[in-house]
Amino acid sequence: MASNLPPVYSTARGADDASDNTNLATDNANLDDFDESILNLPDRESGYANDADAAATAETSKTTTTTGNQDQQSAIDTPAAAPVSQPSATAAQPTSSAPKTAAAQSQPVPAPSAKVLALLQQLQNSLADVVQINSDTLQLVLVNLLCRGHLLIEDAPGLGKTTLARALSQALALRMKRVQCTPDLMPSDITGISVYNSEEHKFHFMPGPVFSNILLADEINRATPRTQSALLEAMAEGTVTADRKTYNLPKPFMVIATQNPVEYKGTFPLPEAQLDRFFMRLSLGYPDQEQELRLMQAQLSGHPLDKLSAVLNEKSLLALQAQAEKIVISQAMMQYISQLVRATREHPAVRLGASPRGSLALMRAARATALVNGKGAVTPDLIPALLEPVLGHRLIFRDNNLQQTSQRQAFWNQLVADIALPDYS
Repeated sequence: MASNLPPVYSTARGADDASDNTNLATDNANLDDFDESILNLPDRESGYANDADAAATAETSKTTTTTGNQDQQSAIDTPAAAPVSQPSATAAQPTSSAPKTAAAQSQPVPAPSAKVLALLQQLQNSLADVVQINSDTLQLVLVNLLCRGHLLIEDAPGLGKTTLARALSQALALRMKRVQCTPDLMPSDITGISVYNSEEHKFHFMPGPVFSNILLADEINRATPRTQSALLEAMAEGTVTADRKTYNLPKPFMVIATQNPVEYKGTFPLPEAQLDRFFMRLSLGYPDQEQELRLMQAQLSGHPLDKLSAVLNEKSLLALQAQAEKIVISQAMMQYISQLVRATREHPAVRLGASPRGSLALMRAARATALVNGKGAVTPDLIPALLEPVLGHRLIFRDNNLQQTSQRQAFWNQLVADIALPDYS
């Protein structure tokens, strides 16, 4: 497997991650029997895409990175080639993974296979054994994962935000790194730093914790804006640029950031530009009495994380993410989503509405939600529950009361009531 990092990467991190790599290798070996043919996807080699040492300048490296990412995405999204038995005119028609329109829905839409649904349910059950949270919230975490999105968890201390990130990495056999954000944290503490080698008389790049599959940025609002901005390129492009070279991050890559909404002393609120990079913002909330009792019983002897085994591996996760992009969404449903998002820009209570990025995020979330619920196409009943987690953090309200998430349900209800339901059949 080709590496996207300088040779020093493996030696520098080897001592720290020896046990982690052993566990991941064991988990992946146990999951090699995953039947990827159920997803109708080609085999894909996981890991880093390109050798960044081949880039001589920043421009060359950036071009190489962009091309490499496009090639990898094509390998994920393009179904395996089948024997062509149609006439040449039909065969010449291009195939596309773009959303299917209403005309394509004239025939019944097949639901996702039972194997896919079983894997998703098994993953959700494994996480539920470790983190006692609402099942709807846990489903939103899976939707965020299937959409390759970044997650912002905003809640009080001690509710399982860090545990959820650790459980997700273990259940998926992915490498996770944690950064505890503080005011003295520097951008290079996240992205990496170049160290001079006196024997070779040159600098070697030492990758930071961002070179992982899941990066947990704990209490991100305690880091300075300069350090917070170090994540922008990683979240938007999946790359890190240092010393005129651009390095690909591993795939899948996901940032899970947490922040405490109760205590603001010594914090730096995330700017709107960075909030918009997060696919969802969730609040885990306090467990009910039954959940809290189960939580206590589960930790009478040890922690549930110690018993959590991998359910999926990197290869199968990428296949499931591509499967979410095959869910049918009609032209009428896309117009409905667009109307909802545009309504946020025209509402008198909103000072800054959702951008087109919000429209794309809502569409992707709707398709992933349909997959998790066993549907082959997006229906209007899936949209209302996605409005707050997908769009809520992208809006700036004039009314201070609406700044609180708990006060916005009536706003979303009115927004949905004002838009006519589409004829998606």
